[in-house]
Amino acid sequence: MSSQHFIPPLNYGMIEEDLYRSGQPNELNFPFLEKLGLKTVVWLAPEEPNQRFLNFIDDQDIKWQHLGVMSSVNALDPITEEVVLAALEIILNPRNHPMTVMCNLGRHRTGTIVGCLRKLQKWNLTSIFEEYRRYAGPKVRVLNEQFIELFDTDLVRVPVNRPKWL
Repeated sequence: MSSQHFIPPLNYGMIEEDLYRSGQPNELNFPFLEKLGLKTVVWLAPEEPNQRFLNFIDDQDIKWQHLGVMSSVNALDPITEEVVLAALEIILNPRNHPMTVMCNLGRHRTGTIVGCLRKLQKWNLTSIFEEYRRYAGPKVRVLNEQFIELFDTDLVRVPVNRPKWL
């Protein structure tokens, strides 16, 4: 008798109902991701993920949104406003849910997107930064926190049919 184990990816978390975050998954995480019934993956890293993950996305008929290519090829460069706005447009469309937002480790790029979403949800900065730091660990990037603080939510196009948590 075999038992299936469901192992979430690195830095996995639920942002809101049908909206998740994590770092790049490996094969051990695929059964867990399969249970989420994902429709969309937003990938924020400039480089492609590993081929096994791309095959999994293809096999599961998941829509792939690679936004990392819109920004610099240097992984240490902060995410751009253009990428944040594109990601939020995808996130705020309920037709894309359930979905997950990912970068290599699920820390900085993903954390910045989530921080900007929280700002749009009118969270206070203390709570936004606490959540960012929880996932970033000792590798907090002050530039990302500054980006979130200065992010202009008026630039975000909020759809008429938005998620109920917004």
